[in-house]
Amino acid sequence: MSEQQNTLAGIFETMANVLELQGESPHRTQAYRRAAESLRALGEPLEQLWREKRLKEIPGVGDILAAKIAEYLQTGTLAAYNRLLDQVPFGLLELLEIPEVGPRRAKLFWDSLGIVSADDLEAAAIAGQLRQVKGVGARMEQRLLENIRAWRRQRTGRLPLGVAWPLLQDIRRELRDVPGVLQAEPIGSLRRMRETVGDVALLVAATDAAAVMAHFCQLPLVEEVLLMGATKTSVRTADGIQVDLRVLSPERWGSGLQYFTGSQAHNLHIRRLAQQQGLTLGEYGFRRDNGSEIICAGEEAVYATLGLPWIPPELREDRGEIEAAQAGRLPRLVERGNLLGDFQCHTDYSNGEHNLEEMVAAARQVGLRYMVVADHTNGTACGKGLTPEVLDDFLADVARVNAWFAKGTPLFREFQVFAGAEVNIQADGTLDWSDEALARLDFVVASVHTDLSLPREQMTRRIITAMQNPHVDLIGHPLNRLLGLRHGVDVDVEAVFRAAAARGVALEINAWPQRLDLNDIYVRRALELGVTLAISSDAHDREGFAVLDFGMAMARRGWAGPQHLLNARSAAEIPRWRQARMQHG
Repeated sequence: MSEQQNTLAGIFETMANVLELQGESPHRTQAYRRAAESLRALGEPLEQLWREKRLKEIPGVGDILAAKIAEYLQTGTLAAYNRLLDQVPFGLLELLEIPEVGPRRAKLFWDSLGIVSADDLEAAAIAGQLRQVKGVGARMEQRLLENIRAWRRQRTGRLPLGVAWPLLQDIRRELRDVPGVLQAEPIGSLRRMRETVGDVALLVAATDAAAVMAHFCQLPLVEEVLLMGATKTSVRTADGIQVDLRVLSPERWGSGLQYFTGSQAHNLHIRRLAQQQGLTLGEYGFRRDNGSEIICAGEEAVYATLGLPWIPPELREDRGEIEAAQAGRLPRLVERGNLLGDFQCHTDYSNGEHNLEEMVAAARQVGLRYMVVADHTNGTACGKGLTPEVLDDFLADVARVNAWFAKGTPLFREFQVFAGAEVNIQADGTLDWSDEALARLDFVVASVHTDLSLPREQMTRRIITAMQNPHVDLIGHPLNRLLGLRHGVDVDVEAVFRAAAARGVALEINAWPQRLDLNDIYVRRALELGVTLAISSDAHDREGFAVLDFGMAMARRGWAGPQHLLNARSAAEIPRWRQARMQHG
C-alpha cells in the first residue's frame, strides 16, 4: 500500500468520525468508513486506478468519493476534509484515540459536559462527573480514567506513582512466594517515591535466579517477554507498561539495592566519598585498590562503610541529605503509624460514593483513629454538594455516629468524626458559605475549585484573603494541580506560605495520586517557613484511604517529621489546635 493510499484512508476515517460527532446520518459516515477499508484492502496501486479512470471499481466508491480521491491525488489535500476539521474542536479527535471512547461517546460527553479534550475528560473522571452521563456508571468512569492514563503513558513514557506503585506491589507479592527468594524491593525512582517514575523495576535476592525469572515471565499480567537474561528480565504488561526484574545473590543484596535505588546524583556523591577512602563502589559492593572486596548483604552496611547512617530512600536526591548524615542531623521522617487522622474525605452528602458509616468503617480498617468529613459545598462545582439547608441533618448524622463511639460499640470503638466541609474560595477570596454556617462545623477546608485561570496577583490575593477568615483551618490542594493534566494555578507560592505561617492556617498535602499537592519541593519550603501541614486522602469511596501512603511519601521526600503534621496529633488535640489558631489569628 502506497503512502498516499494509507494517508487517504486515514483521512476518510477521520471524516467519518467528525461526521458522527456532528450527528450526521449513519449512511454518510459508513460510506467514508467503508471507503477507508477498501483503500487499505486494494490489491493494486491507487494511483494506477486513478490514471486508468477506474476509481469507481473500488468497493464503496461512487462518483462523490471518486472525485475526492482524485482531488487528493492531484493536489495533496482535500478541501472537504479541511472544512470538517474547522467545525469541531481539535481535542475531540484526540479523544477518539482513547480506548472505549469512540465518536458516539465523545459526542455524548461534548453535548452533556462540554468536554472537548483528553484533559477535560480526565478532569471530569477524577471529579466523578462522567457517571452523571447516561450509560456511564462508576465502573465505566474508572475504566475510562485508566484508559486515559494508559494513553498518556504511551505518549510521555512516565508513569504516575499511583499507577506504578500498586502494580509493582502485586508483582512483589507474587515473587516472594517463589522458593529461594529472600528479598524483593522496588528500585529506582519508584523506591524513592517520586510523583512520576520513568522505570518500573524490582530487585530480588534469591538463591535460584532462573526460577525467579521463569515465574516472573509466567505471571498473568505479562503480555510479552522483551528480554530474558541471567540477571535481568524485562516484560511488557497487558497495559503496555514495561517492568524490569533484576536478581542478585543474597550476600550482595545491600550494595545492589543501594546502587539501583539511586538517584544518580546521590550515588555520584556517595561514590566520591568512597574514592576518598580508596574504595570503588558499584552494584556488587566495594572494591579496594588491592582488588579485595567489601561485600554488603544489607544496605545499612553500604552507608556504614562510608561512616554514614542509613539514609531513607525518599531523601536520596543529593539535596543535602549526605551532609546532614555526616553531621548527624538526618531528620526523623513521618511514618505510617504516625498518621492518626485524615483531614479530608467525602460521603454521599456530596459526591462521595458511600455513606458516613461506610466511610468510618473503611477509615478504621486502615488504622485511623479520627477523620474530618469535609464534603464539598454546593459552590465547588462538583455536581451534588452539601448545602446549608441540609447542615442540620449532616451534623445530626455525625453526632449519631460519634455517640456510638462514646458507648464503646465494638464496631466503632476509639474513633471520632469531625463534621467539616470543603468550601469553595470564590474569585474575590470570600467563601461560598456564610460565617454563621461555618461556625457550626468542627473543621473547615477551603479550596479553589473555580476560576482557575485568574492572574497571579489576583489568585494570590484570593487565597490569602480566604486564610484571613477565622473559620478556615486548612487550604486544600493549594496549587490545584493535576499530574499530567494541568500545572496548577498561577500563584505566588512564597507569599501564600508566609501568610499561612503567620495566620496559623494549615496547608494540605493532598494524597490523591492525580494531585500529590503539595509535592516534596513545596513541602520542604513550607517546613522551612514554619507552616503546619496536614495529609488528606481526599477519599471519595471506601478504597480511597489507601492513598494516604502517597501523601506520606511526599511528606517524607520533603523532610517532614511527625511534629510537622496535624495527622500525628490525637483527636483530642485537634480542637485545642483549632482554638489556639483562632486566637493566634
